Amino acid sequence: MSLHGKTALVTGSTSGIGLGIALELAKAGANLLLNGFGDSEAALNAVRAHGGSVAYHPADMSKPEEIEAMMQFAVEQFGAVDILVNNAGIQYVAPVEEFPVKRWDAIIAINLSSAFHTTRLVLPAMRTRNWGRIINIASAHGLAASPGKSAYVAAKHGLIGLTKSVALETATTGITCNAICPGWVLTPLVQKQIDDRTVDGDSARARHELLAEKQPSLDFVTPAQLGALALFLCSDAADQVRGAAWNMDGGWLAQ
Repeated sequence: MSLHGKTALVTGSTSGIGLGIALELAKAGANLLLNGFGDSEAALNAVRAHGGSVAYHPADMSKPEEIEAMMQFAVEQFGAVDILVNNAGIQYVAPVEEFPVKRWDAIIAINLSSAFHTTRLVLPAMRTRNWGRIINIASAHGLAASPGKSAYVAAKHGLIGLTKSVALETATTGITCNAICPGWVLTPLVQKQIDDRTVDGDSARARHELLAEKQPSLDFVTPAQLGALALFLCSDAADQVRGAAWNMDGGWLAQ
């Protein structure tokens, strides 16, 4: 499919899932606006290798005023945002009674509230053009819980709820809103969990044990696979995919 003439904003896209999705959209011809705290130059160069125009904005996704500045920047640079991918996210693990309040607030702000702000800001122009794609990167943890991850689980469940509400509010338009729910993806966040589990330098065993707890395929989902699913959701074939929470999780939620 071709996304020539379309502009995509992917939050949290300087590495991992967000960059993987950005690259697949760029391959299809979309202009890209990247965002995140990773190596922005490396991300920009990776997208540039596929042709279309690309820019970067360093908005802190926990701050509504910076999100507003980023959305205005997108309009100034590209004229409009046709595809919004809400991917920015952080993680922290602790029992509820020990969970730091500041960590809770930050996870809710970045993993959930930021998607509300970008969506409310992008919808008016999408309605005017009667076309748009909003893709929220939730998680298997948006559909099932794990101990120690109360804030992340709450935020991802909330993100799926937001997805459904926006899908209903736009149901008679050319705008769709859906969520992708990855299982384990080998991102820096997951690599840290593997490192924390590694004993006597046996990272392969730690990796296997992590996957075996949740993911029957015993293999990671890749950012490129998630990007391909996002690309499908942007296609005409997905016009009637609305409010879906599409898990790509190696069988995690089939159990």
